[in-house]
Amino acid sequence: MNRTAHLPDRPPALDRNGSATAKLPARTAPRRRPRSQQWAAWAFLTPVTLYLVLFYAYPLYRNLDLSLRHYTVRSFVQGDAPFTGLANYRTVFDDPTFGPALIHTVVFTAVCLFFQYVIGLALAVFFNQHFRLSATLRALFLVPWLLPLIVSASTWSWMLNSDSGVVNAALHIVGIGPVNWLTSPSWSLTSVIIANIWIGVPFNLVVLHSGLQSIPASLYEAAALDGAGAWRRFWHITFPLLRPVSAITLLLGLVYTLKVFDIIWIMTKGGPADSSTTFATWSYQLGFGNLLPAFGPGAAVGNLLVLAALVFGLVYLRVQRKQYAS
Repeated sequence: MNRTAHLPDRPPALDRNGSATAKLPARTAPRRRPRSQQWAAWAFLTPVTLYLVLFYAYPLYRNLDLSLRHYTVRSFVQGDAPFTGLANYRTVFDDPTFGPALIHTVVFTAVCLFFQYVIGLALAVFFNQHFRLSATLRALFLVPWLLPLIVSASTWSWMLNSDSGVVNAALHIVGIGPVNWLTSPSWSLTSVIIANIWIGVPFNLVVLHSGLQSIPASLYEAAALDGAGAWRRFWHITFPLLRPVSAITLLLGLVYTLKVFDIIWIMTKGGPADSSTTFATWSYQLGFGNLLPAFGPGAAVGNLLVLAALVFGLVYLRVQRKQYAS
């Protein structure tokens, strides 16, 4: 009877200290996806990529090209505009309209953002109480946001009319004289700011109200048990926890407000005497508002708006990255 010799097992590997160590399995290479899944992924990405290229990347490239060349109506059609470098930007900076337009853009954007956020936050906190008819009233506040801008701007133009507007009629009832809201250089910018605040409040209300829904109610209950009042609960619970939502709300509001054109153009056309001209309306006036359009300077002003929005977007991303890192 043959016996097979029993071979001893291989001794375990020893580390530097002489202790046994387990042998780790060899690392396997990552398994590649099947080719059909790769084609499916590219098929889903293609429409989005084409949309971004056609409606974002190409218009930005064309606008940059316009700002670096001397375009006339003839050269715009034939495409033989000479390259002028930064000459269009120097023309914009030297224009006497640049300073007032910059101030109006900053004032218009800052004031609208502040009041839209404050009023929207106050309404969001108010409707977060879940009282009777709160959903119905909240839906009614969305009407300004859902209306076409031309309808909203035309309505405010009628309301602020110096002769037949309801605003001056209401002021007359309380003993205040009529105000030339749209035809006075002192009031035209205020008029378009009021209209834009009214249009932008519903957006802030919706976004901030959705952010309030994510705050646990147990935090408010614990704070109430500790004796914290309504203001302390808002300042120490609501406002800090709502900060990420507030940041994205302000960023989106900033990008939207920088490019507001319809409301200002319909109500005042940037006047009188450029008293309500912003970069958005000035860019349109340079490119399309004259018999001899200045395509290059108009594109340069538009690129300044794009650059401002890009800078604030990068600042937001940097702040968000620091918050996640901490």
